[in-house]
Amino acid sequence: MYFYELHEGDGDLFHDILLAHDSLIEPEEFFSIVQEIRERVIDSFRQDTLVEAIAAELERDHGFEAINDTRLTAAVNVSRVAEDNFLAEIDDEDDDEIDDDGGFRTLYAAFRPEEEA
Repeated sequence: MYFYELHEGDGDLFHDILLAHDSLIEPEEFFSIVQEIRERVIDSFRQDTLVEAIAAELERDHGFEAINDTRLTAAVNVSRVAEDNFLAEIDDEDDDEIDDDGGFRTLYAAFRPEEEA
C-alpha cells in the first residue's frame, strides 16, 4: 500500500486529504494526474473543497482510496498522562457534528489574547 497527500490552503485556512493506492505511482506522475484533474474540475466541482473534488476523481478513475473518518475502525486518545489515554468514540452518521453532505469538518483556530501593556 502506498500513500499520497493532497494539500489546499490559503493563508491560515487549509485542507488536506490522504489517499492510498495498491501500486507505486511516481511523485511526478501523481502530480501530473492531479494537475490534469484540477484543470478539469476547477470551475465545476460540487464538493466543499478542491482537494475533495480531486480526491473523488482519483478514487473513481484511478483506483485511489481517500483515507477519511468514514473508514476509521478505532480512534485512541494518547497522552503522557495515563488517565488521559482512552479509546475514543467514533461518531456515527446520525451525529449532529456531520454536515449536510455527510462529511466531517474540522476547523483549527489560534486565538491570541490581546497583549497587556
